[in-house]
Amino acid sequence: MQGMGSILDVRDLRVAYRSSSGEPFRALDGVRFCLEPGEVLGVLGESGSGKSTLAVSLLGLFRENSVVADGTVLFRGKDLLKAEAKELRAIRGKNISLIFQEPSVALHPTMRVGQQVRRVLAAHGMDDRSELDRRTREVFETLFPEEAERIARSYAHQLSGGQRQRVLIAQAIACGPAVVVADEPTASLDPTTQMEILGVFRRLRKSLNLTMIFITHNPALLSGFADRVLILYAGGAVELGSAREVLVSPKHPYTQALFRAIPSLDEPRDAGKRNLPAIPPANISPSPQTGCPFEGRCPERMDICKSKNPGFVSLSATHLVTCFRYESQ
Repeated sequence: MQGMGSILDVRDLRVAYRSSSGEPFRALDGVRFCLEPGEVLGVLGESGSGKSTLAVSLLGLFRENSVVADGTVLFRGKDLLKAEAKELRAIRGKNISLIFQEPSVALHPTMRVGQQVRRVLAAHGMDDRSELDRRTREVFETLFPEEAERIARSYAHQLSGGQRQRVLIAQAIACGPAVVVADEPTASLDPTTQMEILGVFRRLRKSLNLTMIFITHNPALLSGFADRVLILYAGGAVELGSAREVLVSPKHPYTQALFRAIPSLDEPRDAGKRNLPAIPPANISPSPQTGCPFEGRCPERMDICKSKNPGFVSLSATHLVTCFRYESQ
């Protein structure tokens, strides 16, 4: 499903973390997708599915115990996994930016947030003071139309959770990047603030023609926002398709189980008191498996699932799924 004008093309990306015993633990296992200019790709999965590893891998922000085993991350035709450290530093923030999920950790506690945005601009070559002032003011007016000056003068601890998240967004868009990767940007926020931040992304997408990878564990945040959705399980991509195909008519047993286990935003506040369908506990091996990784949890598993890992099957021109149930279609 590679488009002719893909801005980002991830091919068979495999990343492992080396454990204390020296054995590698698979975090990403052959993930592949492409991203078109102006597109929003939603990435869904439960905790431990590889979502955050994917986010940092796209920018080459690997942990010390990370091992890139295979694959390519092509940004405008350049493989970022083979880029020199100096090249990556120039690309991060300017061409591809990352919005972290926890503002209280990402923001400097003793520096005014306006100065933190100025530093991003200065790090990427803007050294004229008047131009730095103008661009910083412009970015804050975009994110805080009614109180840009006050917010820019504030410290992170003086701001609400939603305001701090907007500051991280300001940092991310300051240099006009080609791609913004948002890693669970609403995870630490209450439901009302989550929808406010989602509204900010919707507005920026329209005004800036943002190209985004929006990572979340909540399918409701992607409805009406993402163009396509990628489902991750145990570090692998199990389903990829248009948002309507995946969110309305999911095909992989894991995607179906994941959606059943998440209460709807329309449910009453005490919905948590009722019993939601649960996905059986995972039994993920740190070493490569011969069968389908979801086999042990799948209610529709077949004998072949134990001995062979399914490849992608095309259900339509835009909908792919890794499941033996669809191989004969």
